[in-house]
Amino acid sequence: MAKLSVKVVVAGRTYPLSVSESEEKKVLKAAEDINKAIKLLQDNYAVKDMQDLLAMTALQLASKADNQKSGDNDSERVSDIEEMLESLSNELDELK
Repeated sequence: MAKLSVKVVVAGRTYPLSVSESEEKKVLKAAEDINKAIKLLQDNYAVKDMQDLLAMTALQLASKADNQKSGDNDSERVSDIEEMLESLSNELDELK
C-alpha cells in the first residue's frame, strides 16, 4: 500500500508523518482526540505547561483505551496513539 505524507497538528505543533492510506483517517482522528482532550484540560484546570497537558492527556487516553479493549480496531487505535505520543515525547525531550 502506498505511503502518504500527512501533516498532523498536535498541541499546536505540526508533525510530518508518513502513513499508509489505511492509517490516515486513524492518525488524523487520534490527533483530533488528543487536541480535544488537551483543550478540555486547559479549560478545566490551571495547567499551562504543554508537557504536563500532554502527559495528562496520554494518561486519560491510555486509561480510556484500556477500558475499551473490545476489539482489534481499539487496539490498533491505541497503538497509533501510543506511537504519536512517543514521537511527541521525543520531540519535547529534544527541546530541553
